[in-house]
Amino acid sequence: MSALPYAEALWLGGPIATLAPAGDDPWGLLPDGAIAVSDGRIVWVGAASELPGGFTAAEVHDLGGRWLLPGLIDCHTHLVWAGSRVEEYERRLAGASYEDIARAGGGILATVQATRAADAGALYAAAAARLADLCADGVTTVEIKSGYGLDVGTERRQLEVARRLGQEQPVNVYTSFLGAHVVPPEYSGRAGLWIAFLADELLPMLAADGLVDAVDAYCEPFAYTPSHCETLFAAARALGLPVRVHAEQRSRSGGARVAARFAALSADHLEYADESDIAALAAAGTVAVLLPGAFLMLGERQVPPLAALRRHGVPIALASDLNPGTSPLRSPRLAAALGCQLWGLTP
Repeated sequence: MSALPYAEALWLGGPIATLAPAGDDPWGLLPDGAIAVSDGRIVWVGAASELPGGFTAAEVHDLGGRWLLPGLIDCHTHLVWAGSRVEEYERRLAGASYEDIARAGGGILATVQATRAADAGALYAAAAARLADLCADGVTTVEIKSGYGLDVGTERRQLEVARRLGQEQPVNVYTSFLGAHVVPPEYSGRAGLWIAFLADELLPMLAADGLVDAVDAYCEPFAYTPSHCETLFAAARALGLPVRVHAEQRSRSGGARVAARFAALSADHLEYADESDIAALAAAGTVAVLLPGAFLMLGERQVPPLAALRRHGVPIALASDLNPGTSPLRSPRLAAALGCQLWGLTP
């Protein structure tokens, strides 16, 4: 690399994975590497033995044999909530299904009730503690969804807390508006009216205030239909916002096809997607986000269609799906390990 007389900081003394594949090496591994940084940017990376002659650094950090790799992106979290649903895990172990728990007043609506009752300070303090764990695990960018408010004030409060986290914590935050998570109790049996309100009033209001980076929806028979999602996504498109979809997690409900029609950033879960769904995602350029934490905690047996994803060249991402009910993971590294252990993904 080019001559480098000076840098503000230098890291050396350990292996560095650049993740730039070279031959049979998928890691871009530098067994004894060095990285120099100035003005917040990497200005040199290579083998420590190849550091330019006469180079100096204001600060030198010894990795002590620890690995250094690019910051992780956790691209699917429900980070901002109040309350606890730990008892639901015991009920699932005793045989209760996700739907059984929801019908008994648990599930997402239990978290909605607790989150509506919490003020912004309480939500921020709890979310900041969860975020600190993610950052300690190597996360430098995180996506945060709303969806535990399902009313005007609480959806706004969740998104404002997410924005504040991005401003005050050492991490990049991107928000997703998930007002179409489940149907609010006030709109029971009237999902279409709630979707119309989101599309016509709430989403434009929150977007105008700069609180929304993307729009998400949960496409399942007990949540929202493909038609509902399309109505909301058309409104998002009109506002210049990208979309993403909770798709085919519990059944083949049509979410992947909606994701493809709207060229979604991602289709997430995908356990029940079939070959034609995957082909549509490939044509749309949509990323498959797989969530092994939820798969494990829900005791699922339907493995995502990994062979089809590979055949069609759909990019695969893993994320924590950090949430209070079905994936308490605070570690994308653990999500990666679970993907390898449960599904046969490669490191």
